[in-house]
Formats: sequence, C-alpha cells, structure tokens
Amino acid sequence: MQNRIDIRTRLSSFKYAGRGFLQMLCSQQNAWIHALATVAVIAAGFWTGLDAVEWCLIVLAIVLVWMAESFNTALEFLADAALPQYHPLIGKAKDVAAGAVLIVSLGAVVIAGLVFIPYFCQ
Repeated sequence: MQNRIDIRTRLSSFKYAGRGFLQMLCSQQNAWIHALATVAVIAAGFWTGLDAVEWCLIVLAIVLVWMAESFNTALEFLADAALPQYHPLIGKAKDVAAGAVLIVSLGAVVIAGLVFIPYFCQ
C-alpha cells in the first residue's frame, strides 16, 4: 500500500465539497438567511474598519454558523433517506440539530454585537 497523495483525488474532494455547499444553499431557506447575514456582516466589517482580532472573531462566528447549518442539513438528508416517513426519534434528532444551529447563531449575534456596537456608538 502506497502513502502518496493523488492530486486528482484531492481536487475531486474540493469539487464534492463545493457541490455539497451549493446543495445546502439551494435547498435550505435558513442557509439563505445565513448567506445574507454573512454578506451584511462582512460589509459592515469593511465599513467600520475592523482590526485583525475583531476580524478573527467575526470570521470564527461566521464559520461556526455555516458549520452548524451544514451538519444540520446533512443530518436531515440522512434521516430522510433512512426513514422517509415521520418517526418521533428522528424528529427529535432533527430538532436537536436545529437547536444547535440556533445556539451558534445566537452566539454569533452576541459576538457581532460586542464587536460592532462600539463602532456604531461613536
């Protein structure tokens, strides 16, 4: 067994990841909200002239929200494939995953407030 890296396989993995992100963006209305919020926050960051640490906090918050939404979407797709009809435990799992997105999103709002409010209060 060889341990060499196959460049074509690595490039294909980026293609599949991009396809997955687009699938989420095209199928999940909450992802549209995250996309609008991402654009708005990045624009506000440029407008206010955030420093490097503030950008790090904003980028971390954005990435965490997208990660949570991605995992939530993946869980929903898997659950629907495994059992298309309603099942109470799958419903609970979907609710918990959606709750995780809510928790991260609220945390991101707090971070954005802590970063941006001082700029807007000047």
